[in-house]
Order: sequence, then C-alpha cells, then structure tokens
Amino acid sequence: MIVPLLKGIDHIHIYVNDKTKAVDWYSKVLGFKIYEPLKLWDNKTGPLTMSDASDTVHLAFFEREKYEPLTSLALKTTAKGFIEWKEHLEKHGLKIRIANHQVAWSLYFNDPFGHSHEITTREYEQVKSDRHCVLNN
Repeated sequence: MIVPLLKGIDHIHIYVNDKTKAVDWYSKVLGFKIYEPLKLWDNKTGPLTMSDASDTVHLAFFEREKYEPLTSLALKTTAKGFIEWKEHLEKHGLKIRIANHQVAWSLYFNDPFGHSHEITTREYEQVKSDRHCVLNN
C-alpha cells in the first residue's frame, strides 16, 4: 500500500488558559498575527488562529482551564536569524538555553503558559564563526 503524500503542517494546536494573553505574547515576542481568514472559528470552543509574518506557520489557540503544555514547538531560521532571535528573546527578558547539536544550533525558551519552544538553524558553521554571538558550547 502506498502512503498518500502530505503537503506540510497546516497548523499546530496550542492550549492556553487565556487566548487574549496568548495573542499579546505571541504577537510581541514571536511576531505572529491573527489569521483573518479563520477568525470566524474564534469562539468559546473554537480556535483563534495566528500566523507568522511569512504565513508559513499557523498556530491554533484553544482556551482551556486545564491543559498539558506542549513539550516543544521547533521553528527554523537562518544563521543570521538565529543571532537576531537570540538578541530579540533576551530583550524580552526570556530565559533562553542555547544548545550546540554539532550540526545545528537551538535556542530553547518557554511561553507564559508553560509551553517549551525552540528556534533552530542547521547553518551550524555560520553561527559558530559569528564573533558577535556568545554561545554556550
């Protein structure tokens, strides 16, 4: 049996206890915006969908009193973007952990709801050689 092809990830569910707070944080810190074509789904039980600036990553926020935080949402970037994200997250006062994976670099941080997120790049050598970026090896 041949497995049908997928075209990518459509959206990722994220459960929070306050969608308004989620919109504020994900807008300010990660640059997401409300995805207008799906705004009609935003009600008591439905998701509020947000997208990144390139409209390639969609997050669907569901408001729940109780939820289990995601273990990790991994977002990719370039070497230049990695350095910029490191500085940006630090400016927002986030505690970040930098991991050297020998072929990739990752920044790990949490949102206010306990979800662990990652920004990663596979442009390993470019980040390693950047003299302006202090990385923990």
